[in-house]
Amino acid sequence: MSDLEYDVLDELYFVVSFDDLMEKTDLEDHELKKVLNKLLQKSWIKCLSSATDDVPEDDLNFDRDARRYFYLATKAGLMAHNSNG
Repeated sequence: MSDLEYDVLDELYFVVSFDDLMEKTDLEDHELKKVLNKLLQKSWIKCLSSATDDVPEDDLNFDRDARRYFYLATKAGLMAHNSNG
């Protein structure tokens, strides 16, 4: 796990919007998208359409909607984060 992946996961113990995550991590838009995409590919995070509603896998379009989503670490992501800390 990269330092950036670790830092982003550190903020995802609770649901966070893209803009809030960008502010908390001090990452630029394109940098955050890159890290989030890597975490998503590893199944360490999930995307939500609101603070409470998951985005169904069939409807997920990360490239187009990354800024609209909310994010939350998955159990696997939390375990990876805690074992790396």
